Amino acid sequence: MTNLSVNINKIATLRNARGGNMPNVVQAAIDCQRFGADGITIHPRPDERHITNRDVYEIKEVINTEFNIEGYPSEKFVKMVLDVKPEQVTLVPDAIDVITSNNGWNTIENQTFLTEIIGEFKNNNIRTSIFVNPQGEMVEGAKNCGSDRVELYTESYANMFETDRSQAIKSYLKAAEIANKCNLEINAGHDLNLQNLSFFVKTIANVSEVSIGHALISDAIYLGLENTIQMYKRLL
Repeated sequence: MTNLSVNINKIATLRNARGGNMPNVVQAAIDCQRFGADGITIHPRPDERHITNRDVYEIKEVINTEFNIEGYPSEKFVKMVLDVKPEQVTLVPDAIDVITSNNGWNTIENQTFLTEIIGEFKNNNIRTSIFVNPQGEMVEGAKNCGSDRVELYTESYANMFETDRSQAIKSYLKAAEIANKCNLEINAGHDLNLQNLSFFVKTIANVSEVSIGHALISDAIYLGLENTIQMYKRLL
């Protein structure tokens, strides 16, 4: 069974667009869990343009499922994660100015750096996941860094899904096969939605978790948050 972790960054973006506390991000985390989410994902960025540092600590207090914090492992980020101790940390190679995560790690070139960071998290009993493109050598590199999981970056799958889903999934099948051989658990995320999610999790064996934010929150505007979470859950 694949778990659904709801990324609530977009709720924070909406709040910050006006100021104040509407919508309430902490209440959104509570409600997403109540509506069936298996976890909550956030990606606090250095400019705090959506999730703020304060949000991170306040959300931690209401988590009764799994808390996943994504981010580039800067000194400040690492300190915050070690302080909060989420169940999982997902490492992304984002530059400060990117709008959204748009590439996976080169786990070979960055092996020394990632190994050191992951070791620090594992010493504190925090599960680690590395965001990677669907390339076998990058998956193997993640294993060599000591990671527990890889998160497969699914934008290319989503972009090709409507025109040729069989071709779209090919590189992910190969990457997943290597992950399974390496005893790495598999997460997936980026541009997964109500149209392409089911095919992905039914074709790729042993997906532990999908992290979905933008599409899910967009659907919730029309369909309602509780109904939308249940619709996604039924696809897993």
